[in-house]
Amino acid sequence: MAKPIAPRTTTPADLGFSMPAEWEPHAATWLGWPHNETDWPGKLDTIRWVYGEMVRHICPGETVRLLVRNQTEARLARRYLTRAGADVACVEFIVHPTNRGWTRDSGPIHVHRRKGRKSETAIVHFHFNAWAKYDDWQKDRKVPETAARLLGRTLFNAQCHGRDFVLEGGGIDVNGCGTVLTTEECYLDPKVQVRNPGLTRADYDATLQRYLGVKNVLWLVAGPVGDDTHGHIDDICRFVTPRTVVLIREGNSKDINYHPLSENWERIQDLRLEDGSKPEVVPLPMPKPLFFDGYRLPASYANFYIANAAVIVPTFNDPNDRVALGILGELFPDRPVVGIHAVDLVLGFGSLHCLSQQEPA
Repeated sequence: MAKPIAPRTTTPADLGFSMPAEWEPHAATWLGWPHNETDWPGKLDTIRWVYGEMVRHICPGETVRLLVRNQTEARLARRYLTRAGADVACVEFIVHPTNRGWTRDSGPIHVHRRKGRKSETAIVHFHFNAWAKYDDWQKDRKVPETAARLLGRTLFNAQCHGRDFVLEGGGIDVNGCGTVLTTEECYLDPKVQVRNPGLTRADYDATLQRYLGVKNVLWLVAGPVGDDTHGHIDDICRFVTPRTVVLIREGNSKDINYHPLSENWERIQDLRLEDGSKPEVVPLPMPKPLFFDGYRLPASYANFYIANAAVIVPTFNDPNDRVALGILGELFPDRPVVGIHAVDLVLGFGSLHCLSQQEPA
């Protein structure tokens, strides 16, 4: 089915579209089968079993649309998922060559609108460029086009001042009512991993409002060290209800993360939601420092994914695993909160949320 392309002068907000919150009903979750050896040196086979656990917990509530490079890879993925006990009948294998499997950032970001009893979903193309860090992103950038064509949905071309606008799904988090969270470290740093050279905070605010259908943008400061994305919000602060966020906190004043994460706690006291109210803030602990080959990994419990049938949470063989699962369990009483071992996964500088992208129902 051919994909409709929205006129360049038309934006989702113009037509009443907005991005739903992650806890709202999904039609599917998008994943990309892992194949890039450089993301998980020597551990790629282990990561395939992590995917098995992810799919096993997601499939009871929704379809999984799994990007594979070819039919050979589809057969390989099917074998792993079957042996892991996942219901492969709910998995749709989509052949699309990719550079990496971080589908949160390169996958289709959906917006939704209702007109009376009818509803419509569209896709925004935010022009992924591998976090302005790596040279191999050309295949990943085409994923939203493939998704729009496959699903027969309108594709909005995100632009600012006549240029393609770069954004990753892990760099934003919405409450579904008009507010989006992001960070200065990720999008306003003038020297490091600059996604959109020359754009100001006001440019970002206006572009996010136009393409996500939000009313206001909340800027936190920075994230934990070791983050390959340079400050993605999904390692730091997440909406769990329209008015409540979890925010990571480092309790050890000698830890390198203590001061930047404390700045976020100072900043959030002054931030307001779309209706002018203060968000309720729930602290989420950090695991003890996790190192591999001498470098710090960005291990964070904030990188959970909210599926229809479960909330899957990265765990790190740490005493705070139980604390984090307990906090999130109380915040999501409508679905089970399940820990998935992520010590090997975070070697790729990301975790469960980074790998997944929701498709609204």
